Amino acid sequence: MQDLLIFDLDGTLIDSKRDLTDSVNATRTSHGLAPLPDDIVSSYVGNGAPLLIRRAFPHATQEELPLLLRYFLDYYREHMLDATTLYPGVRQALDRLHEADVPLAVLTNKPVRFSIRLIEGLGLESHFFRVYGGNSFEQKKPDPIGINTLMAEAGSNPDQTVMVGDSAVDIRTARNAGVVACGVSWGFQPETFEQAPPDFLIDDMRTLVDRVLSATE
Repeated sequence: MQDLLIFDLDGTLIDSKRDLTDSVNATRTSHGLAPLPDDIVSSYVGNGAPLLIRRAFPHATQEELPLLLRYFLDYYREHMLDATTLYPGVRQALDRLHEADVPLAVLTNKPVRFSIRLIEGLGLESHFFRVYGGNSFEQKKPDPIGINTLMAEAGSNPDQTVMVGDSAVDIRTARNAGVVACGVSWGFQPETFEQAPPDFLIDDMRTLVDRVLSATE
């Protein structure tokens, strides 16, 4: 049986920093606040949109947060593909894995409808048998429910499953599910690997393809 590869989305497959930052700052500007630097916004990404907004608006009241979140989501919905691209080598890697019939899935804390729209907009909808987002289950990553569900659907076991991501959130999700953790050296938060080291680190997604396909030969 071949490996099941589960990918994080933002910072792993797609470089969405510009569009996320612009959407956060459009929300801040609309409420009379100064914009935040790109790297600050990037450090807030990974735990879902509600926590992103809470971090970007630390002084907002509990009553204000839902309104801020709605503004952000509405703006991001219209602008999520303005500048977002795949990281170098990702399309080639996913094409090879797909051609080799390796089961591929996405598990992200981004809202699932946005995740599907991004994947479709980038022409990758045929590559993944399932896309799960932050609102697909009762719990977000690092809870293992998403990985456990995907393993059950793919008929895979933990030894045959790899979670690929750019942050400690992804590595902790892998650990909680008992699967192999692969970190990427690019992305939004690779520095958080100091807190949660992956089983192995790659500098190019095509390296993962070589590893997976050689193991299945």
